[in-house]
Amino acid sequence: MLSTSLSTFTLSLDDALHLLQRFLTSSNQIKQIHSVLLTTNALLASSRKTKFVYNTLIRSYLTTGHHKTSLHLFNHMLANQVKPINLTFPSLIKASSSSFSLPYGLSLHSQALKRGVLTDPFLPTSFVQFYGEVGDLRSSRKVFDEMLDPCVVACNSMLDACGRNGEMGSAFELFRRMPVVPDVVSWTTVINGFGKNGSHAKAVTLFREMVVVVTPSEATLVSVLSSCANLDRGGVHLGKQIHSYVMRREIILTATLGTALLDMYGKGGDLETALIIFDQVYDKKVCAWNAMISVLASNGRPEKALEMFEMMKVRNVDPNGITLLAVLTACARSKLVELGVKLFSSICGEYKITPTSEHYGCLVDLIGRAGLLADAVNFVKSLPFEADASVLGALLGACKIHEDAELGNKVGKQLIGLQPEHCGQYVALSTLKALGNNWAEAEEMRKVMIEAGIRKIPAYSVLS
Repeated sequence: MLSTSLSTFTLSLDDALHLLQRFLTSSNQIKQIHSVLLTTNALLASSRKTKFVYNTLIRSYLTTGHHKTSLHLFNHMLANQVKPINLTFPSLIKASSSSFSLPYGLSLHSQALKRGVLTDPFLPTSFVQFYGEVGDLRSSRKVFDEMLDPCVVACNSMLDACGRNGEMGSAFELFRRMPVVPDVVSWTTVINGFGKNGSHAKAVTLFREMVVVVTPSEATLVSVLSSCANLDRGGVHLGKQIHSYVMRREIILTATLGTALLDMYGKGGDLETALIIFDQVYDKKVCAWNAMISVLASNGRPEKALEMFEMMKVRNVDPNGITLLAVLTACARSKLVELGVKLFSSICGEYKITPTSEHYGCLVDLIGRAGLLADAVNFVKSLPFEADASVLGALLGACKIHEDAELGNKVGKQLIGLQPEHCGQYVALSTLKALGNNWAEAEEMRKVMIEAGIRKIPAYSVLS
């Protein structure tokens, strides 16, 4: 460990580089080294070593999650007239992307052009990825089109940019005419893009084509299993085929892959197989526990889900925000209001989880499902923010369960104001009006929905 009195010493640039590389992922030590360099004015000299120290500091702060500090360091570097080199920019681009700072990214792009470092092919590729991640697909495409001979990594970055921004037609077109042979990342990126954009059947079709020419990676399997879990029909059957592929290849069930399988079998209602898979998962991380708790809660075993949560804590796996959602869902399904409220407070307090509107929505669902609609309304009024669609949707669902047409109408109108194009609010309101024998109003609500061009999403059932 570094001494706490390190600031009393003078560091040479060579020593600073050595220490930074040694403590690359240790936030406190990086700050100490940086402090010494500042107080001794060691960063004022413009030399190649100074550039490397700046580059390493920028990368160190990025590695430890201090993205804005990385960006501030670049400003400090320019102010001290230390000229950045090509190695300076990759970490800065990542920091801008992590901070979703389009203006800073544009500034970096301008600096890279000014310094003449875009001849390093890694930098244009990084900018293609950056613009895609911050939602500026046009700039991403412009940078890519200006590349004379894009490599497979650049093509993959462009595929990802298209997928992130909902342009799967463009992604698939690029994939089919790539100037280089697509690698496993190329295939996976397009499969994942189709899944993220709701084209699950296309994702599965492309996976079937892929396995003939390229061996899928774990990331590929996770992506296609997610699509299988969300397919309208036949998803579980296809997921079982992929599971068989995993077993034939003796692929280790990591927490990530195991979670994908748990989600797929859980949505298909195959609880027995889900439990077997959970036992087989190697190095059970929080994501696997969350998936198993959710599967149990949504398949009629809420008490077992809560037992699983207690077991998770015994195994020293710290719950996160997703765990809290799963636990609250389990309590709601069992109408364990007091326990749910108690767990909400204890989990947030002990594990420093900041509740989101989705968590508050689960609490409203928990209270409302138990028939305590007045308490649910008072809870919504006491929230530290204006109730959003997540919270009001839970309250409307409770009104529907307990056939409270009067309250449901009020909540439904608020929801339509927040989500005028969401079919669920219109259908729920129509149902509530029908329950109150307001047949004309129920019919009128469905008519309004049709005239607005809002279609009801059809329900479906998957039998394993």
